[in-house]
Amino acid sequence: MTSIPDEKDKKILEILQEHADYPTRKIAKKTLLPITTVHNRITKLRKEGIIKKFTIELDYTKVNLGQLAYILVSTNLQVLRERKKTQYDVVNEIKKLGVVRADIVSGGTDIVVSVRVKDIPEYDKFLLGKLQNIEGINKTQTLMVIH
Repeated sequence: MTSIPDEKDKKILEILQEHADYPTRKIAKKTLLPITTVHNRITKLRKEGIIKKFTIELDYTKVNLGQLAYILVSTNLQVLRERKKTQYDVVNEIKKLGVVRADIVSGGTDIVVSVRVKDIPEYDKFLLGKLQNIEGINKTQTLMVIH
């Protein structure tokens, strides 16, 4: 059973969210907790699934993925039923295209996709050459991130 993080856990999590590369010693210094306590708490948070993974944040312009777009995807439920597909199947196909995220949502659209590309011509190839070719996608609307 997962326990609810207390204030000490929350301090540790706050530091790790900004600085996942900090060694235990530095986290202990910032939280004013003993090193062994910090280590044990991080171990517990990982074991309980509160900390799922440690990751990095990239400067996407330096790896030629400087353009971010959110794509609102509407599906055609009739086509999906005829093909015995679901929105889950569509999301799984989208994820295979190398997108950042693809999530089923409620509201005026069915799926929100976020994708990173080098530039607009590359986005054009992604949208028209890949995404819109997935069976069951009815309509897309793109929101390009400008800042």
